Amino acid sequence: MRMKPIVAALVAAGVLAAGGAGAWSFGEMAHSRTAATTTTATAAATAPAAAMPASVTAGAVPNYREIVQAYGPAVVGVTVAGTRKVEAAEMPEIPDDPFFQFFRGLPHAPSGPQGAMPFRGQGSGFIVSADGLVLTNAHVVRDAKEVMVKLSDRREFRAKVLGSDAATDIAVLKVDAKDLPVVALGDDKQVQVGDYVLAIGTPFGFEQTATQGIVSAKGRSLPGDSYVPFIQTDAAVNPGNSGGPLFDAHGRVVGINAQIFSRSGGFQGLAFAIPISVALHVKDEIVLHGKVDHARLGITLQDLNQGLAESFGLQKPDGALVSSVMSGSAAARAELKPGDVITRIDGQPVHTGSDVSTRIGMAAPGQKIQLTIWRDKASRDIDVKLGALTDADTKQAAADSSPGTLGLAVRPLTPDEKREVNADHGLLVEDVGGAAAHAGIQPGDVVLSLNGKPVDSAAQIRAELEKKPGHIALLIQRNDQQIFVPIRLG
Repeated sequence: MRMKPIVAALVAAGVLAAGGAGAWSFGEMAHSRTAATTTTATAAATAPAAAMPASVTAGAVPNYREIVQAYGPAVVGVTVAGTRKVEAAEMPEIPDDPFFQFFRGLPHAPSGPQGAMPFRGQGSGFIVSADGLVLTNAHVVRDAKEVMVKLSDRREFRAKVLGSDAATDIAVLKVDAKDLPVVALGDDKQVQVGDYVLAIGTPFGFEQTATQGIVSAKGRSLPGDSYVPFIQTDAAVNPGNSGGPLFDAHGRVVGINAQIFSRSGGFQGLAFAIPISVALHVKDEIVLHGKVDHARLGITLQDLNQGLAESFGLQKPDGALVSSVMSGSAAARAELKPGDVITRIDGQPVHTGSDVSTRIGMAAPGQKIQLTIWRDKASRDIDVKLGALTDADTKQAAADSSPGTLGLAVRPLTPDEKREVNADHGLLVEDVGGAAAHAGIQPGDVVLSLNGKPVDSAAQIRAELEKKPGHIALLIQRNDQQIFVPIRLG
């Protein structure tokens, strides 16, 4: 049975590095991240800042010169060296889709035997305490055996990696120095779309480079990074900017530049920063415990749109739709189901899947929370005891087949196919056209449910279509991913 992948990828604003034998390597971005917060008061106590630049009235252009002069000295270059194991699967390929994982291996590396290859890399960071604590991205220091921090005054220090957290892509470094310049820390919750921002870093090795833009969006959930509510900006960010600060108009750090979305590998107007509240929480945990423990619910989510909301009987597309539940997870133990819509967490409203991800990320393993869900066109409360991020993931799948006015040609799964997708029901899509094709259904997809109800036969789909609904929502399995697809009928 051939199933097509659901493709979505991001280009990391990563580490450009000269490897051994003239090869070039690029630092890899973390694939999953978990959000957390800390208070601005704690941040201020940790990192006393220089005099704040003059306040900016709403809508006024900030004094970027003043911000760079005040806090540029606290922005550092981070250079790393080490060895990294190179597998054949890591060698670059040019995909058909222009969106692809880019900084994964050693592009243009010479062919040769597999094994360890030396690499050198470069990123950015910033000083948050006068006694030498530095924040950067975890992917900047991944596999590094030697880490050096270079200040704007040309001083260089060997740095110790106190800890790194791949889940949030945050690392904490320590240099042996005193009375260092520090940044001022802000509150990312106060940042609004349209606000001015400034990035300072070391793109392509060009030290103390400042670029400016505005906040383009907030709470952005990215493929593979659903736990971090990214701040999206149009400030130019390129390889080497990773780990550098994103300043607001008042000169306060509100984020850490981490990723770009690009078809070319270079900046194309979309950059993403990790909120400073997430970074400071991770920093505090690493300093206190040497590691970070993240809570895990064990579900995949997608945002509602009007079609999905109508299909599930909701008046408006508010909430986070559960598309799959991992076996053995906290969600499975609490009997959450695909098709449930999470509308509140501990009484606080949920508008998107990102709201759920970040709130779970702020919780600790073992913590109890209350979820308000919408199921069978009624609201109910479910108590959940959260698990840990290290819980084993269990793939879920299913398959189905059925023709009708949807434009689907489907059939039941064979016993072998059921074993392959680990399901006892479902319909395999053999051909598609019309409304289903327009909605993005593809041959090889497996239909698991219709409007939240499991399907085993074409007759079930036909029976639902006879009710002449304006919309329906199909839960499909494509490879190891599940997603609800809304389909407008008529």
